Parts: sequence; C-alpha cells; structure tokens
Amino acid sequence: MFSLEGMTALVTGASGGIGSEIAKALARQGARLALSGSNGGKLRSFREELNDEIGGDHVEITCDLSNSESVEELVPATIDTLGKLDILVNNAGITRDNLAMRMKDEEWEQVMTINLESTFRLMRAAARPMMKARFGRIVTITSVVGATGNPGQMNYAAAKAGVTGMTKSFAQEVASRGITANCVAPGFIRTPMTDVLPDAQKEALNQRIPMGRMGEGEDIGSAVAFLSSREADYITGQTLHVNGGMAMIS
Repeated sequence: MFSLEGMTALVTGASGGIGSEIAKALARQGARLALSGSNGGKLRSFREELNDEIGGDHVEITCDLSNSESVEELVPATIDTLGKLDILVNNAGITRDNLAMRMKDEEWEQVMTINLESTFRLMRAAARPMMKARFGRIVTITSVVGATGNPGQMNYAAAKAGVTGMTKSFAQEVASRGITANCVAPGFIRTPMTDVLPDAQKEALNQRIPMGRMGEGEDIGSAVAFLSSREADYITGQTLHVNGGMAMIS
C-alpha cells in the first residue's frame, strides 16, 4: 500500500531537516528523486547518503529559488534527468522574522519570493507535463502559522496562507486531468534548529501541544508520501495539519 514504485519526484529544500525526511519517505516507497537545494555540497552529501542508506539512483539539481530564471529551469531539468515528473514537493522555504513595524522591505520580499512566488512558478511548470500524462501529485509544505498567524512572522504567515489559497485554486483547475494538489502544514517539528533551543524554551513549546512533544521529520515525510500515492487519488485542495493537536483546524 502507498507504493511509489516507478514514480519520479522533485523535492525542493531536500537537504534540510524536514526536506531530507520527506525525501527518505518517498525513496523508501520506491520513488526516484531529483533532490533540489541551493547548497550544492550539502545536497551532494545527502544524495550519497540516500543512495547508500535506502538505495536507488537519485540525482541532485542545484537551484536558487530567489532567481526566477533558475526556478523556471528546474522542472525541465528534472524531466531531462529523470524522464518524467510524477510528484512535485514544494518544501523549501525561509524565514525573515521581525515585528511588523520593524520589518524591512527586503525581509518581506525575500520571504514572498522564495516561499510563495517560486512555489507558483514550480506548480505552473509541473502542470504542463502532468496534464499531458493525465497524472500528477503536487504537495506543498505550508505551516500552522499560515492558519493561526504568529507575532513577528507577518511575512511568513502571509506567504504560507497564500500558498494554501493558491493550492486550492490550482487543484480546481487541474483536477479533471488526474492531478491532485494538497498542502501539509507542520506544527512544531524537531529539527537541528530546534535542537539548539534552551530546555526551558523547548518545555514552553511542548506545553502548547496536547501530545506534549514536538513532531519528528518522519511525521511530515509520512504525510507527504501518502498524499503522493495513488491511494490519495480522491483528495485534492486540502491541507493536512500535522501538529500534535496544538491547533485543531477544521
């Protein structure tokens, strides 16, 4: 069940904490991956790790998501390398946190360019070959703050909320062609960035979560693998919240 054998996938931000777990989850189910990120050395190391640990013939494609020309080349480069594209996972994203009154224009623009605009460009590019094949899975990683808001993250919350609305619109446009488009919205997930937080801060975060703990990258990877599968064929335009109950959103 949930086998991705014979399928290909492009994962952006693939060498990051959550991105790497998404890539591993897809690879374990049999997908062949194009791993994308901006750090070529880190990406290469992860690809070698993935090939050794799980097996397969995965590839890496470096891409700067702040450069529109580079973004437009990513899907064609993936198809040139893998032969087709069945699954697109828009995972890459950045934060430039600041209170609204102090937020610089560039902090707003950088987050919008990478978190929202590049996602649009990749969805649009992926739609063409997927429509021709009459099959496709697009999964975009949003965030619980896109639904709840968060002080100091007006730019990030706006971009993630925008991705959710964009996905719903896109899902309606391509549903008749066998393409689904969904979001996964993580809550607090344990990553190398959260590992360095003081224990008191971790405890304060955990107290906000009914399950009493942060999630793991594998939790997000499993959600993405499910939505990428043929078994999720009748699910589209949805947001799957993976947050341990910290925000129970209907």
